[in-house]
Amino acid sequence: MSQAINKPDQLNWKMATGEGNEARAALERSVLTRVPPLLTDLYQFTMAYAYWRARRHNEPAVFELFFRDNPFGGGFSLLAGLSDCLLFLENFSFSDDDVEYLRSVLPADTDPAFFSYLKELDCSAVSVSAVPEGSVVFARVPLLEVSGPLAVVQLLETSLLCLVNYASLVCSNAARFRLAAGPRRRLMEMGLRRAQGPDGGLTASRYTYIGGFDLTSNALAGRLFGIPVAGTMAHSYVTSFSSLEEVWPQTLEPCGGGGPVDFICLVKGWLGRVCQLLGSKTNLIREGELAAFLSYAIAYPQNFLPVIDSYSVSCSGLLCFCAVALALNELQYRPLGVRLDSGDLCRQSLEVRRVIRECSKQFSVPQFESLLIVGTNSVSEQSLSELNKKDNEIDVVGVGTHLVTCTRQPSLGCVYKLIEVRGRPRMKFSEDLEKSTLPGRKSVYRLLDKDAHPQMDLVCLSEEPAPKAGVSLNCFPLGLDKTPQSITPAQVTRLRLDVFSRGQITFPLNSASESRERAQISLQTLNPLHKRLQEPQHYTVALSERLHSLVSDIKKGNSKGSNFLLSN
Repeated sequence: MSQAINKPDQLNWKMATGEGNEARAALERSVLTRVPPLLTDLYQFTMAYAYWRARRHNEPAVFELFFRDNPFGGGFSLLAGLSDCLLFLENFSFSDDDVEYLRSVLPADTDPAFFSYLKELDCSAVSVSAVPEGSVVFARVPLLEVSGPLAVVQLLETSLLCLVNYASLVCSNAARFRLAAGPRRRLMEMGLRRAQGPDGGLTASRYTYIGGFDLTSNALAGRLFGIPVAGTMAHSYVTSFSSLEEVWPQTLEPCGGGGPVDFICLVKGWLGRVCQLLGSKTNLIREGELAAFLSYAIAYPQNFLPVIDSYSVSCSGLLCFCAVALALNELQYRPLGVRLDSGDLCRQSLEVRRVIRECSKQFSVPQFESLLIVGTNSVSEQSLSELNKKDNEIDVVGVGTHLVTCTRQPSLGCVYKLIEVRGRPRMKFSEDLEKSTLPGRKSVYRLLDKDAHPQMDLVCLSEEPAPKAGVSLNCFPLGLDKTPQSITPAQVTRLRLDVFSRGQITFPLNSASESRERAQISLQTLNPLHKRLQEPQHYTVALSERLHSLVSDIKKGNSKGSNFLLSN
């Protein structure tokens, strides 16, 4: 039975509210600061000048952006960076200072009138269609199509690639970490100090959240993008204390009101009871560690989650935590949990949970059963997968280096290729077949099976009629150019939407939380075989018969050569 084409959900950023306007303004400032028009390669300007000199600069042209291989040896990617691209396009213009700088670095014989042309340049004649941010995407599928005057759309190349490449890569990396962790465990991004510079850190915080992480340690990312932030203390805080004499103030008022209580005395009493319960030696407890926990608990009695491995988890850190937590509980506060940052996280988490449960049972504190155990220790995708195979009690995993630096693959490898000029298709040939491009303007459709799983992305020429649900069609899977395949989709979805037209953003910008929701929904629809972390099943991207025929005709025409040298 035929079915109308479904358009991707439009998850609106609620711009009508003051909060929404403030969020957009903050995001726009961030983009303008990080990605001015000069953030591009010099050869974009030399090409633009050559187009202008040849009076070709206003010829209508079309480029498309895509990547050639799914990252990390996986079966999918997530598209990210679109909101930044749109804000960049909307604000694209060169200042007088920009133009004067270009005048100083371009060859001296550059026509002065070209610089006047640059001063007037903007994206008022540019249009873009794109896959919505947060969508699952695959290699060789055109993700963005950018059309407009030839010189202008050429100048946009490097900036757009810069905005999409890393954002999509780190977002996809985060999605893989989420799959490795499973749905129950919470994930915290804490890679700012390991990131490739401030912009890398800020971008990572935003797009790892979209990819499935729950929290970030990055305060600026929380402010700009509305991402939940978390963090309590580092080892330096613990090791800065050496004596209980450094604790000040030494009292804490009960949560429900009342006079100040000598908190040090209260904690000492609980520490003796905990050591007696566990048969622990009090002489092995580090006084400085206890002082650090006391001082922090007095400062933040509702947010007590210390790192407990500065010295010895079993001999000091865990005992000090239990004593302070029990004292807080007596004063009607709710401690949060502990963080482990070294050693065998699984084994230590089991020991921590056992001790916490003993205290809960012995001292009748049922809320101790819900205390969190956070694990942070150079966590990678592989170690996270292995953690799931072992017994452990870790509730939250903090990930830094391997997440934000994408250690398994440093770049997604997006490219931006010319596909049409003056209404005529253009195609790049290469001795490396993988680097050949597909000519002409296109539409992209996702064909779904009866279980609503994506089974193929079909790339067609833009003028072709859309495929219909329940109607068989022939296509040519990429990599199998001479072997047509027949498929009957149960549902058909158009992948790209018009997002920018004549200088204006035409698609509602998504907040980070909305893009995150889209990403999770998109991943849930994916067949488990395609999202396996190891040896995923290959996802098919195919060409329509007409597009395949056009490619073949252009290749044949190119092989015949030309007699232009002999013509008058």
